[in-house]
Amino acid sequence: MKNALLTLFAIIILFDFSSAQSVSDPLKASFVTRDITNFWKAFDKIDAEPQTNPFENIYLKPGSTGVQAFTKGRIENATSLLSTVRERKNDYEKARLNSLRMLDNEKQCRAAFMALKYLYPIAVYPNVYFVIGRFNSGGHSNPKGLIIGAEMIQSAAVPYMVAHELIHYQQDSIPKKSLDLLAACINEGSADFIGELISGGGPNKQTHSYGNANEAKLWLEFKEIMDDREDSHDWMYNYKPKNGYPPDLGYWIGYKITEAYYEKATDKKKAISDILHIRDFRKFLYESGYASKFR
Repeated sequence: MKNALLTLFAIIILFDFSSAQSVSDPLKASFVTRDITNFWKAFDKIDAEPQTNPFENIYLKPGSTGVQAFTKGRIENATSLLSTVRERKNDYEKARLNSLRMLDNEKQCRAAFMALKYLYPIAVYPNVYFVIGRFNSGGHSNPKGLIIGAEMIQSAAVPYMVAHELIHYQQDSIPKKSLDLLAACINEGSADFIGELISGGGPNKQTHSYGNANEAKLWLEFKEIMDDREDSHDWMYNYKPKNGYPPDLGYWIGYKITEAYYEKATDKKKAISDILHIRDFRKFLYESGYASKFR
């Protein structure tokens, strides 16, 4: 019996209490930065120990839930990470100081969490993990938490990025069969819109300036392709569109559609709930009244 109690006690001591997936109290979500410290420990050993890959044992294996979730499809593995680090070593060095300042704006993040609690009382708040990847993702919402790629964003932008991913965490999953360009744009644009509403930060200024200046032209183009696959055009997930447009115009037009829906609504809290639980994206577009601006 005594041994069983000792074993149980050891398990409790070893349990990572920050691994709880989400809480209803926005003040109780954890902000986890230990992976950044581990990354730089490994980074500083890549030349000292040329025959080994320090990222495996120093960064990935002991990594938090966030690192484990970020590995799939982003970091991939220690070999891929080391290859990218060697190729872009100077870029990583430039990002080091900024990456160590990820929690400079934790209070603003908490304020955004509280703002969402007011607008959407049943919101849940996952842990936020700050990690370092391969310069291919600034943020990711995962069932296990919000994951921020610290090499990709400035510390001042953290509250907005966290708010954006927090909105994705609340959203209903989009069924695969509904994942057309319209759905993808509204899904991302609505996270931009509500993320801005609760954090005070804002989405890509260059893209929004261009979009607002060419709104009618872009709408006419978008409506002809919005039923296509989400990744079949340069509107989404492309930092360097071939057509010369600024990146991620899909986020912008999704923002504009969401903004129109929200401004039209008399009950703003209900509108937030509606936006987070869209089942029919064409119906949402129609009810927003956005398209009617261009008739």
